[in-house]
Amino acid sequence: MADWTDCLNFGISIAKQASEVVLTAFQLQKDVKLKSSPADLVTETDQRVEKILISAIRNRFPQHRFIGEESVAAGERLELTDSPTWIIDPIDGTVNFVHRFPFVAVSIAFTVNKQTEFGIVYSLVEDKLFHAQRGRGAFLNGEPLHASAQEDISSCVVVTEIGAERDDLALSTMTSNIFRLLKLPVHGIRALGTAAVDMCQVATGGADAYYHIGMHCWDIAASAIIVQEAGGVVMDTDGSEFDMMSRRVIAASSAAVANRIAQVVEAFPCRRDDDDLCRCVCGASGVNGV
Repeated sequence: MADWTDCLNFGISIAKQASEVVLTAFQLQKDVKLKSSPADLVTETDQRVEKILISAIRNRFPQHRFIGEESVAAGERLELTDSPTWIIDPIDGTVNFVHRFPFVAVSIAFTVNKQTEFGIVYSLVEDKLFHAQRGRGAFLNGEPLHASAQEDISSCVVVTEIGAERDDLALSTMTSNIFRLLKLPVHGIRALGTAAVDMCQVATGGADAYYHIGMHCWDIAASAIIVQEAGGVVMDTDGSEFDMMSRRVIAASSAAVANRIAQVVEAFPCRRDDDDLCRCVCGASGVNGV
């Protein structure tokens, strides 16, 4: 098995460098643009940080490939191949960043043969660096992480997000899923505004589960391996094997908790006719996002 530690260490170093750009802009007025909805925002800093990260990686590893949130938004094809690939979210939690709500992260995952080899999530304002390497454990600022191992859903805190979709169908599905979880019951539902940091709470044991339908691979790829290496479980919301490209995820303290959540949550129905253009949250086989 290849050792990708050099790439991991390089990824951590550039995540820290990128964080300086984000933190400098954090308190400033932002030039905000809309993407898919009034809740799906992008700033000049998102785009600048992604370019900084990709440029640094390309200079060091010129044969590697990239999937970046802002590159895909600008029209690049979303395609995961067997080649070494860096999956980048330059600012996970852009709405938080715009409003100075202190949960903002740089998220970087690295895959080979479509398998995640390591993940890095740097929660900048908190100065919390989560990372994991396949088969070598998960860590927060260098200290080992362990999921809670909770198996009783009625004793769980579950993290999720409303997401950027604001049409009636999406909101109805999301809120009804929250209703179903609260009626199990669970101890509570929480949301921090960044999927990457949300999922890392499961790795710390501070939360017992995270689920969402509609996130992209750059939102969840890095934190998924962090949860797994901390002893947690990651799967599709229908109970099948996790696929970072499916836009559906449950991360949990145990298989029992994950399966219980899978029994009650529902996916959003497909709303597009051409799934060659759309990686729908219903699980369609297209390549781009809703």
